[in-house]
Amino acid sequence: MTMSTDTTPEQPLTPGAQRILDVASELFYRHGIHAIGVDTIAAESGVTKRTLYDRFGSKDNLVAAYLNARARRWRETVTTRLHDAPPDPVARALVPFDALPDWLTPSTRGCGFINAFAELPEPDHPGQRIVVAEKQWLRTLFHDLLTEAGASHDDVDPLTTQLLSLHEGTIISYAITNDTSAAVATRAAAKTLITGALPEPAAE
Repeated sequence: MTMSTDTTPEQPLTPGAQRILDVASELFYRHGIHAIGVDTIAAESGVTKRTLYDRFGSKDNLVAAYLNARARRWRETVTTRLHDAPPDPVARALVPFDALPDWLTPSTRGCGFINAFAELPEPDHPGQRIVVAEKQWLRTLFHDLLTEAGASHDDVDPLTTQLLSLHEGTIISYAITNDTSAAVATRAAAKTLITGALPEPAAE
C-alpha cells in the first residue's frame, strides 16, 4: 500500500525550538497564519525574535513546520488504526472516518490544512506544498484501500473522490455547525458506497 507523502522529514528539535513550534501551532490554528506575527510567537514562547529566526530561519519555515507536524500526527493516527483494524476490507476502508471523532474533539476551527490552503495561495510556499501532499496522501490511501478491497477499476477513481469529499465535508460540518453526529452519519454513507462497489461474495 502506498503510504508516503512529500512532506518534509521530521528533524530533531531542541527543547526551545519545540516550545516555539508548539506555541506557533496553537496560535496559527486558533487565529490564522496571517493574523499571527513572529513578535507574538516569540513573546508567547518566552524567546527573542532572533532565537526564533535562528531556529526556523523564517516565518514561512515555521508555518511549514507547523503543518508538517500536524500532518504527521494525522497520518500516525490513521496508520495506527489501520494496523489494529480487522481484516474485513470494508472496515479497513472506513478507518479514516473512524479516526475522525477523536481527531475532531479538540478542534474548533475545522481542518488546519484547508484553513492554511486558503491563506497560502502561492503554489511555491512550503506550507501549501505540505497541504497538497497531505490531501493527496489521504486520496491515495482511500484509492489503495478500495483496490485492496476488490473494487473494480472503473469504480475505484470515482469512489475515491466520493469518500474524500465525504471525509473533508465531515470536518467542515463539525467545525461550522458543531454537528457532533457528522462523523457517524458520513461513515454510514461511506459504508453504503463502499459496500455497493464491492463484488458480491461467492455463493457456497
